[in-house]
Amino acid sequence: MKKVHNFSAGPCILAPTVFEEASQAILNYNNTGLSLIEMSHRSPEFVAVMEEARNLVKEILSVPDGYTVLFLQGGASLGFLEIAYNMMREHKKGGYITTGAWASKALKEANFMGEGVVVASSDDKNNSYIPKGYTIPSGLDYLHYTSNNTIFGTQFKEIPETTVPLVCDMSSDIFSKPIDVSKFDIIYAGAQKNLGPAGATLFIVKDTILGKSSVAIPTMLNLETHAKKDSMFNTPPVFSIYASMLTLRWIKSLGGLTEIEKMNNAKAELLYAEIDRNPLFKGTVAKEDRSYMNATFVLTDETKKDAFDKLWNDANISGIKGHRSVGGYRASMYNAMPIESVQVLVDAMKTLESK
Repeated sequence: MKKVHNFSAGPCILAPTVFEEASQAILNYNNTGLSLIEMSHRSPEFVAVMEEARNLVKEILSVPDGYTVLFLQGGASLGFLEIAYNMMREHKKGGYITTGAWASKALKEANFMGEGVVVASSDDKNNSYIPKGYTIPSGLDYLHYTSNNTIFGTQFKEIPETTVPLVCDMSSDIFSKPIDVSKFDIIYAGAQKNLGPAGATLFIVKDTILGKSSVAIPTMLNLETHAKKDSMFNTPPVFSIYASMLTLRWIKSLGGLTEIEKMNNAKAELLYAEIDRNPLFKGTVAKEDRSYMNATFVLTDETKKDAFDKLWNDANISGIKGHRSVGGYRASMYNAMPIESVQVLVDAMKTLESK
């Protein structure tokens, strides 16, 4: 079958070795005669998978002592609610930097058991930039932000400075570059961008925040519940965790996040250079805030749309139509996207210009 260049925003492209090993595990896991997805999640074989996955997260992200790594269910969307439940303290107020749809949805969930306070927002310009120069008000229990805006194509280049506990949804750029985990009280991320198939949600939780909420928390939404049971309070999403473990092995084999960042920078710079050079295209966000995961751009002449759509379709490119909130095109370049696929897209853009 001809190679499909998958620029979809998620579920994500994964490394070929991950697909190959995961597919074998579905048929016969480690010569046990059982499929990974039919064996007990409490079997020694899967307990070893869970342990390796969590240990690789700690190793690759240099997670310091005093943090717990969890693989849970529900996606980041359930995480929005879990964050509010677990982080509300004496003020019952959470601060939010809203830079797009997902950050706004996280803000909404805070209002179910307290108050979500907008600290800064980019709504005034259709989320085409990252807010700067804002003041963080007193009386907050925590500050929440979304590190990468999948829909609009912006990305925080610096970690916000704050004296209150810091929480971040890193669903679409975790494991794309090194981060200083010690600056955060909670990091959480859906697996389906850079980590694995949809189904698992990664939480990296500072131990000192557990059990400190001022609101009553349902058992399944209490992160302390899952920390005490090593992510095994209920049946975990076994296949997603296994594929995530394979992806983490792959990241380590490439040299870790320093090397991954170099690869991601090269891909993004290749595409953005063409967007800026080619008079038929323009980016949709502030250049200094461009996402290296999700590049958003539009045609400068909409009469060329049919011609360009044919070019990228003929090149076997998939998943670059922009979100309806932005229009145009969105090229998602997660870790496993090879630079050769980005070059195919750039060549299609150059061909449109030459015609």
